[in-house]
Amino acid sequence: MGDTFYNVIVFFFRFPFWVSSRPVHLHVDRIPREGPFVLASSHLSPYDVPALMRSSTRHLDFVSTTEIFQNRFIAWFYGNMGTFPIDRSRRDAKAVRVILDRLARGRVVAIFPESRIRPESESVVCGARVRPTVARLAKLANVPIVPAAVWGASAYSRLINWLPLRRVRYGVIYGEPIVVEDEAEGERELAEAFQRLYAELRERMGAGDVAPVSADFRAVYSENIPSSR
Repeated sequence: MGDTFYNVIVFFFRFPFWVSSRPVHLHVDRIPREGPFVLASSHLSPYDVPALMRSSTRHLDFVSTTEIFQNRFIAWFYGNMGTFPIDRSRRDAKAVRVILDRLARGRVVAIFPESRIRPESESVVCGARVRPTVARLAKLANVPIVPAAVWGASAYSRLINWLPLRRVRYGVIYGEPIVVEDEAEGERELAEAFQRLYAELRERMGAGDVAPVSADFRAVYSENIPSSR
């Protein structure tokens, strides 16, 4: 884990983002200036990660999947930025210990509760159920959850949008910290925060309303959440 490497990456990638985009960062002041917390973000695009890194005032230790770490270069790159893997196919006690250790050391652990990239219509920002993992970890570590939503970062999947034309418009919004006293209540508050923040962000960006997630997908999504996670 190296903050120096993290700082170098942010420094060098700041310029290409600056010349290619006109981002909107809302409520960054809600990020605690010190102390540990869990940053829980929506995940509509792989470019949500650099978008969060650019907007956050704190170093973020991301939780990624074990599949990503099977690539040796990516494992080296992510590992040097403080990112660590979690096996979402089972109860990963080792990853939980790492999360609790990072939080105990006053760091910020960034988690995508959906575990993978989802289309907007199947995302927590449109009403899909939030996995209980985040609330459980926050309560266990006695730290707050700061919810965040990202919109529009997927534009960077097109090479033309990296040109220095400042044509990309994406946004990141942060919510008020959520103190978890009851896991179920914390899960509910987080789910509502995702929808509220995403709606506010889209409104500010002039993107219009989004359709709520379908009842059929909500049922399937809920049924496939393991009770241990």
